[in-house]
Amino acid sequence: MKHILIVVDVQKDFVDGALGTAEAVAMVPSAVNKIREFEGEIFVTYDTHFEDYMTTAEGKKLPIPHCIKGTDGWELDKNIAKALEDKDFTSVEKLTFGSVDLPALVSEAVGEEDFDITLIGLCTDICVVSNALILKASFPEKEVYVDSSACAGVTVETHDAALTTMKMCQINVIQ
Repeated sequence: MKHILIVVDVQKDFVDGALGTAEAVAMVPSAVNKIREFEGEIFVTYDTHFEDYMTTAEGKKLPIPHCIKGTDGWELDKNIAKALEDKDFTSVEKLTFGSVDLPALVSEAVGEEDFDITLIGLCTDICVVSNALILKASFPEKEVYVDSSACAGVTVETHDAALTTMKMCQINVIQ
């Protein structure tokens, strides 16, 4: 069986940059351990915006420029980047919360083999839940896991609400 790890948006702007939180900083060591111990195929998503961010639909609703491609804030958190140094992984730039390309990339990576998927990252209540639901909808018979100890939400309350939503959609929430 193949194991797939999706590392969602653990970028500087979400950890300790423009949209960073204490909870995001606190989850990094758990995410680093998960990456280091993981044996399987790894995909790393990057929230990706451009200089015109403030004129986009998202920019109008969240008027805080973040993850602008080419800036330090767009780069992975330095601890996550270091954990990935000795790993092969596929980078996935996404222009919105969930990547519609991710299911096809996973399918290509696993071929005909059985597989499961684990997600970690930021933010539980936006991009992690979006990608988890896209993947579960794409692979309804596969086990999809979210490691809550390696995730953080915008707030503790919305993190918990997203975990509840994922559980209701038959996504396995683990610690």
